[in-house]
Amino acid sequence: MTEGGDRTLPDPSEWVERYGDLLYRYALARLADPDAARDVVQETLLSAVKGRTSFVGRADPRTWLVGILKHKIVDHIRRIVREAPADDDPEAAWFDSSGRWRNPFGTVTEPDRMLDSREFWRALRRCLAGLPRRQAAAFVLRELEGMDTAGLCQELGITATNAWVLLHRARLGLRRCLEKEWGRVAEEPNR
Repeated sequence: MTEGGDRTLPDPSEWVERYGDLLYRYALARLADPDAARDVVQETLLSAVKGRTSFVGRADPRTWLVGILKHKIVDHIRRIVREAPADDDPEAAWFDSSGRWRNPFGTVTEPDRMLDSREFWRALRRCLAGLPRRQAAAFVLRELEGMDTAGLCQELGITATNAWVLLHRARLGLRRCLEKEWGRVAEEPNR
């Protein structure tokens, strides 16, 4: 650190070793796709190399890189949502013809403990990968990236009502999947 609290940016040749794992884990938790996570991390590092002169040292280099990564994740989600076919959102999977849930869900007994466990995050990644793209994108942007409804609507090019429907269906699908996946993922060896 330099005088005045500023931080210096390490040489780009050190970034992968210093920050690569952190960036990859962050991206994987949000995208649920190892290939996509590697791609956005690579895009992040390339952008950081190109823009390293804009680093003024007010933040930790790791924080600066994660900030770039967040933007790359949003860009990736925007790309896949726009490329997804319109019929990628099958309503019949969760609701019957009268609009009621096909299968009522049980309750989660210890949500705070689940959120801290690696098994939960592995199950969540697997379940996110099984959702229709638009639902997964809406959920990731809103719940994991903390985007507000207006930003979500703008990023996905949808109305607030459509955002609510996508989020509702994503939550239902995730809950259903997590109830099935939780035991299976918890029994798998750590990856």
